[in-house]
Amino acid sequence: MNAPVRLGVLLSGSGRTLQNLIDRISDGSLNARIEVVVSSNPEAFGLERARKAGIPTATVARKPFRDPESHSQEVTRALERHPLDLVILAGYIHLFLFPQKWAGRVLNIHPALLPEFGGKGFYGQKVHEAVLRKGAKESGCTVHFADHQYDHGGVILQRKVPVLPGDTPEMLAERVFQAECEAFPEAIRKVAAEVVLS
Repeated sequence: MNAPVRLGVLLSGSGRTLQNLIDRISDGSLNARIEVVVSSNPEAFGLERARKAGIPTATVARKPFRDPESHSQEVTRALERHPLDLVILAGYIHLFLFPQKWAGRVLNIHPALLPEFGGKGFYGQKVHEAVLRKGAKESGCTVHFADHQYDHGGVILQRKVPVLPGDTPEMLAERVFQAECEAFPEAIRKVAAEVVLS
């Protein structure tokens, strides 16, 4: 059996995506170990989820830093205190300007079918509101390699869900999140097999 892929997780909010990964690791469907969770928000509930699971945490708030570069450097330092194979952006709302040596090792999930409904300002409920405003017939999620632009980088996989008559942003968000719960672990397994453990 291969060694578990070692993950560093970045988040800014509730940590539902983190909890899904914790649960998948616990039930044996994802051969991984989360080495550290780094939050940009000291009040993020995701930190509590990590602590409850016995995962080391760190907080690197955005506000004290003058620009994305200096903030990203501090985030990188927090991650590099741990042995990592992949970095997972799990509801992380800032641009992470990671070092070049991590290219192809940083994964993001976006709650829409990129390249539509992506880019700066498209996160959370704003994405689902935009999908409904446009009258799209389907939505879903995209797992992709992160680069130094919002919601850019090569697509690893996508999962589609229907947009149903009468959907509210909240209803669509929940349907998309259920797809995310399957897609992100699958993408991590795929990348671990191809990149990390090859």
